[in-house]
Amino acid sequence: MRRTARLVTGTALAAATAGLAVAPAYGGGTGSLDVYPSTAAAGAQVTVNTAACGEKGTAVGDAGSVGAGTFTLAPSTHEGEAIGQFQVPPSAQPGTYEIVAKCAEGNRQVTGDLVVALAPAAGQQVQPHGSVKTGVGGALGSDPVQTAAGVAALAVAAAGGTWLLHRRARGDVI
Repeated sequence: MRRTARLVTGTALAAATAGLAVAPAYGGGTGSLDVYPSTAAAGAQVTVNTAACGEKGTAVGDAGSVGAGTFTLAPSTHEGEAIGQFQVPPSAQPGTYEIVAKCAEGNRQVTGDLVVALAPAAGQQVQPHGSVKTGVGGALGSDPVQTAAGVAALAVAAAGGTWLLHRRARGDVI
């Protein structure tokens, strides 16, 4: 019985020691840059946050690897994290890109990965852009000459239809 107690106690102490040694590296997410969504399509808005800069810390983010340039991470009320946003350029190529944030104080740097995909991740909303391809064109196209020609054609058709209906009502033979 005594031998079993020592074995269990020794195992528990070893596990606790290993847990304490690993805790600073993974504790509270203070050493990383969280990227949301971690997989995004070109043109998507991306939010990054970190607790590495402290309770009221700020940081400068660098998304130059994907072509988005620099952005600011400002303190937020969410668990003492600094939060910032940037937009993935529409011309971004699919691949994995490293996003970097440098804390304003303490010279600390954290990184996170952004995966740019051909299509948006499941459940992610895509904002439409461009015009709808309907064939001939819209009702009010950008060319005023074509718009005027269309209005004139409609007016001639309406006048001709009215004239034919008027003759039919009078009993004239067409």
